[in-house]
Amino acid sequence: MPTQPLSPLKILYIEDDSNSRRLVQRILQAEGYEVHVAEDGLAGLELARQIRPALVLTDVNMGGMTGHEVATRLKEMPETKHTPVIAMTANMLQTDREIALVAGCDGYITKPIDIDALPGQIEQFLAGAREQVDAGVKVQRLEEYRNTLGVRLEATVAELQHANNELRRMDKMKKDFVVITSHELRTPATLIYGYIKLLKMETDQLNIGEHFDMIVEKILTATQRMNDAVDAIINVSLIDSEQLELTAKPVDLQDVVQSIVQQMQPVALQRSQKLYMSDMAALPPVPGDANYLRKALSNLVDNAVKYTPDGGSIGIEAAVEFDTMHIIVSDTGIGINRADQEHIFEKFYVLEDSAYHSTNKSTFMGGGMGLGLTVTHGIIRAHGGRIWVDSEGQDTERLPGSRFHIMLPMTAPIKREATLAEK
Repeated sequence: MPTQPLSPLKILYIEDDSNSRRLVQRILQAEGYEVHVAEDGLAGLELARQIRPALVLTDVNMGGMTGHEVATRLKEMPETKHTPVIAMTANMLQTDREIALVAGCDGYITKPIDIDALPGQIEQFLAGAREQVDAGVKVQRLEEYRNTLGVRLEATVAELQHANNELRRMDKMKKDFVVITSHELRTPATLIYGYIKLLKMETDQLNIGEHFDMIVEKILTATQRMNDAVDAIINVSLIDSEQLELTAKPVDLQDVVQSIVQQMQPVALQRSQKLYMSDMAALPPVPGDANYLRKALSNLVDNAVKYTPDGGSIGIEAAVEFDTMHIIVSDTGIGINRADQEHIFEKFYVLEDSAYHSTNKSTFMGGGMGLGLTVTHGIIRAHGGRIWVDSEGQDTERLPGSRFHIMLPMTAPIKREATLAEK
């Protein structure tokens, strides 16, 4: 008496027609097989790697990857190279059968499916039955199949090139639109901010009243935040389109950091945070663009303030290591999960928990567009440097903090991104 298998044999059916998939699945499941289905060739290959079926049934005339190509690939994969592959197709010609067999199929079942005969056919193939091609026509059919693959490869490459060109065109349109729109926004935003500043100066002199002063101050703050958002969008667009132009001059790092500390000090005091910097007076100048380096470091300090609870501390240190300026922005904040550390420099990647989110970005875990670190990363890379973050993980109770490291070359020339006119 034959030994029964410990578990049902797995059969994979690759078919783009849902009705055929359901029919074959129902028939073979009734015979005790474990049937898996895939609706296209690529999905079928991936599923075959995972389940390692005892037998594969594949339609021949599928969109995308054909059944012939699926069979060829299955015979190349170590997981399925010994697995019988059976073509199921409405093609009735002997030539079609021979091409399927030379492509890698071990059998050929024609449609419409004979529901009474199918279980017996499957049992025969599982038992070792294999169809063969006469030696006299095998070479000819292999040549025909090779030519077919060549034509399909050429057509596929042409389609991919067309799609790639279209993606490049659309990406350029998007970048141009963002740059133009951002510039259009910057002009009125700058005017609004300037006039609000003038209005505030007038109201301070006229002493109109605290309530009016508060309104003007809120408008001023909101306008500044809008300007910051527009500036971030423009910088990201310039980085994406490789139009970020740097003016290389010796930069006094202490002056840059001091200006950032002075700018952020009111916010830090409001949050009872300690904001400090190491003594950088003896450091040599670093080659770079002072305005862009100020923007990059300011984004890091702003980020540290945002993710450090009230009463914490943020520090900026720098030292020369061989021919490199090593800058560290550290904080005693909530830290960053190790999985997030790989993505925080990506566009629009934010870490805020909605439970802590606030529309005021100076508050703990306040809102933001997720562009600050992207801009910083692009600026540092344009200077020929590198940036990374070091943190034990995120913990709102233990507060492990984060340390952002920047390495700027002291001797290497700055990488200035080429403008479109130079390309």
